[in-house]
Amino acid sequence: MIGLVIESSCDETSVAIIKGGREILSNIVSSQIEIHKQFGGVVPEIASRHHVTNISYVVEEALTEANITFDELEYIGVTYGPGLVGALLVGVSYAKSLAYALNIPIVPVHHIEGHIAANYISHPDLKPPFLALVVSGGHSHLIHVTEYTKLQIIAKTRDDAVGEAFDKVARTLGLQYPGGPEVSKLAESGKDTYKLPKSKFDNYDFSFSGIKTAVINLVHKEGINVRREDMAKSFEVNVVETLVEHTMNAMIDLNIDTVVLAGGVAANTYLRKHLISEANRNNFKSYIPALEYCTDNAAMIASAAYYNYVSEKDKSKYDILNNLDLNAKANLKIGG
Repeated sequence: MIGLVIESSCDETSVAIIKGGREILSNIVSSQIEIHKQFGGVVPEIASRHHVTNISYVVEEALTEANITFDELEYIGVTYGPGLVGALLVGVSYAKSLAYALNIPIVPVHHIEGHIAANYISHPDLKPPFLALVVSGGHSHLIHVTEYTKLQIIAKTRDDAVGEAFDKVARTLGLQYPGGPEVSKLAESGKDTYKLPKSKFDNYDFSFSGIKTAVINLVHKEGINVRREDMAKSFEVNVVETLVEHTMNAMIDLNIDTVVLAGGVAANTYLRKHLISEANRNNFKSYIPALEYCTDNAAMIASAAYYNYVSEKDKSKYDILNNLDLNAKANLKIGG
């Protein structure tokens, strides 16, 4: 079963060809990072325009690299939320047009389900159930994946997502966009010397607004005397330890023995090492996606699309005639 899958939720135009649920035949990513860097973040209108310009070329390149023709495709998959609505609409509109022209099913995919599914590509032995720690610019969630298509939110952030906090701290420290990698790079030469607050709740929820504000206040207070490397290190250690501590507590309490990491912040080196270390200390199994599948890409969406399609007993649900009204949903919730 071969599918072509599109991801355009933010500033990457990506198309993948997948065979089955885990064999990636091609995964083309056209990034706009350099374009948006001058603005200090993604400009939605500019992102949408570049998706329109790029998508046909990216589709052609994906087919060429996979040595596949349109006639060999059995379904089209696409991210329909959450994300920037204009960017999502480019992918959804193209996917619907292509599915209609080829008269094949169209499979909508939740972007976060895709991030979790990135682990299926990197780890052929991985199967549900497991707990997923999802960390990105817009999400900080603990999700219990009981089956490939059944997800239950265990915890989430009450304010800023961890990736958002990284970006805001980066701007405060005078670092370029995207902020996460820049903070981590600076932290490599720093020491954990600043005392920063940790939020505590009765459940496993997260909060990163307090630590973000604390960093901003300390930087403004110390001015030119601030030790930027130490601040970056203290922030990174605090945030990572909070993420992993909540994850381990949830696994112990809920009797879950397997954890996976997912999302753009999953590329953070310290988070990857600390999660593996704590999982090993508690005799848990841990899975981390390859770096190339951490940031937005169509391969992860493709894996999720496959499992959505094969798990649906009534395949007519994905018939293109039933999905011509498919729309982008910028604030799509997990599970619907």
